[in-house]
Amino acid sequence: MEPPEGPESGGEKAYYVTTPIYYVNDAPHLGHAYTTLAADVLARWHRQRGEKVWFLTGTDEHGQKILRTATAHGVSPQEWCDRLVEEAWQPLWRHLEIAHDDFIRTTQRRHTDRVQEFVQDLYDNGEIYKADYEGPYCVHCEEFKIPAELLDGEGEYAGQKLCPIHRKPVELLQEENYFFRLSDYPERLLAHYEAHPEFIQPESARNEVVNFVRQGLQDLSISRSTFSWGVPVPWDDRHVIYVWVDALLNYATAAGYNENPAKFAATFPADVHLVGKDILRFHAVIWPAMLMANGLPLPGRIVANGWLLVGGEKMSKSNLTGIRPQDLTSHFGVDAYRWYFLRAIAFGQDGAFSWEDFSARYTSELANDYGNLASRVTAMIGRYFDGELPASPAEGDAEQAIRTGLTRTVAEADRRIGEHLDFQGGIAAIFGFVRQVNGYLTEQEPWKVAKDDSPAGRARLATILCTAAESLRAVAVLLHPVMPETSRRLWTSLGAEPTLGPLADQRIQAAGDWGRLPAGTRVVKGTALFPRLEEAERGA
Repeated sequence: MEPPEGPESGGEKAYYVTTPIYYVNDAPHLGHAYTTLAADVLARWHRQRGEKVWFLTGTDEHGQKILRTATAHGVSPQEWCDRLVEEAWQPLWRHLEIAHDDFIRTTQRRHTDRVQEFVQDLYDNGEIYKADYEGPYCVHCEEFKIPAELLDGEGEYAGQKLCPIHRKPVELLQEENYFFRLSDYPERLLAHYEAHPEFIQPESARNEVVNFVRQGLQDLSISRSTFSWGVPVPWDDRHVIYVWVDALLNYATAAGYNENPAKFAATFPADVHLVGKDILRFHAVIWPAMLMANGLPLPGRIVANGWLLVGGEKMSKSNLTGIRPQDLTSHFGVDAYRWYFLRAIAFGQDGAFSWEDFSARYTSELANDYGNLASRVTAMIGRYFDGELPASPAEGDAEQAIRTGLTRTVAEADRRIGEHLDFQGGIAAIFGFVRQVNGYLTEQEPWKVAKDDSPAGRARLATILCTAAESLRAVAVLLHPVMPETSRRLWTSLGAEPTLGPLADQRIQAAGDWGRLPAGTRVVKGTALFPRLEEAERGA
């Protein structure tokens, strides 16, 4: 696949958001999809702000773990990576409507050539030296561990030292490696953290990194010499570049580093790196130190999300708690899936997943609150006005309260999602407005007002239904980054596109501009946005 051209040079810098590039030793699970969905919603939100956006994801395809997995399956590492990327990773992102601008693979020449150039520059600048090293290594993390961090094994692992993340035995490795002088950078890193308190989020993650760096840093082994599946060290092809150095550089190589200066200037550095908290130190310590060493700017924010927990355990294949996203989308639907994890879990904190919680929230908030509101409003416009949106001549205090509520909701949702990455809070604000509109209909009782055939009664009914329809128009815009397919269906049902244009072109900031749906707009009651789960099961 040829890489896209990317943002043009000149004008404002693109809002650049990334996910980690995921290790392709197995198929993706809910944890991988969680971070990617958050990045997708953030990128979509900023696009609907009218900003240039560059959203990058991809796959990490080198290292010892990939080599061992491929060998166990009787194929070459490249064949294994190709199979997983083409049959598991990219299809899942299409299924979940992940609207990334680029998908980088670390086996692509556009990446490997630039990695060699970056590391060569470090070497030429005296930042890299050769030495022998011996220490505990976790193949699952692809990381040398600090002995004090290791756990004592029990049961089948009694007498062995375990990785604190994967709870698998580490291996004692002794190699002649090349090292990056990471120990030269604690003061510069701490100064950057102090000058930019927003650099690492949430605060608990920032505190962890600051405390870690204050203890001093060891030089980083940046090559391996006992296997060959990786990017060769350019001045010594007996070594391959350490997979994490290789992987972190994707954020620069995909942006055109040393290849497309115009694109690089218009994109790099990232505004937001979204990462799992278990890989925070790589991104908040090693990555900025590497950039400092080569004189490149540092990213704006590194935001660590928590772990998804099932039965109190981190979701992963090795812990046997990995759940396929398709297991949930086949039951709840893709948009409900996209909504649930960002609505139910505060981004940056660990969160427990359960089927029962998903079902309860789906029924209460999606089917009852949102879906039922859309169904009732469009049905009443069809019943009382033959599907043609009437004029709204009789607005009063109740309608003004809805307008005020919408203005407040747009501002709060934009601040929470667009600025603070508080997806849960932003979505909650939007659904708070949905409940306000439901309360408005309950109080105004349009089904009773419809019995009054007088001009005043008809005017009042028109005002109530126009107010509800305008509210739904705004909700469709605000929820489009979260639930794109459902929002498009509602946009179509409201007849908005012929006069207002495609939903993706609607600006978040203008969602609260009242009266955008003109009188005469054709409104059609479509199928239920969120079918009752028992109905979905019967139809399956």
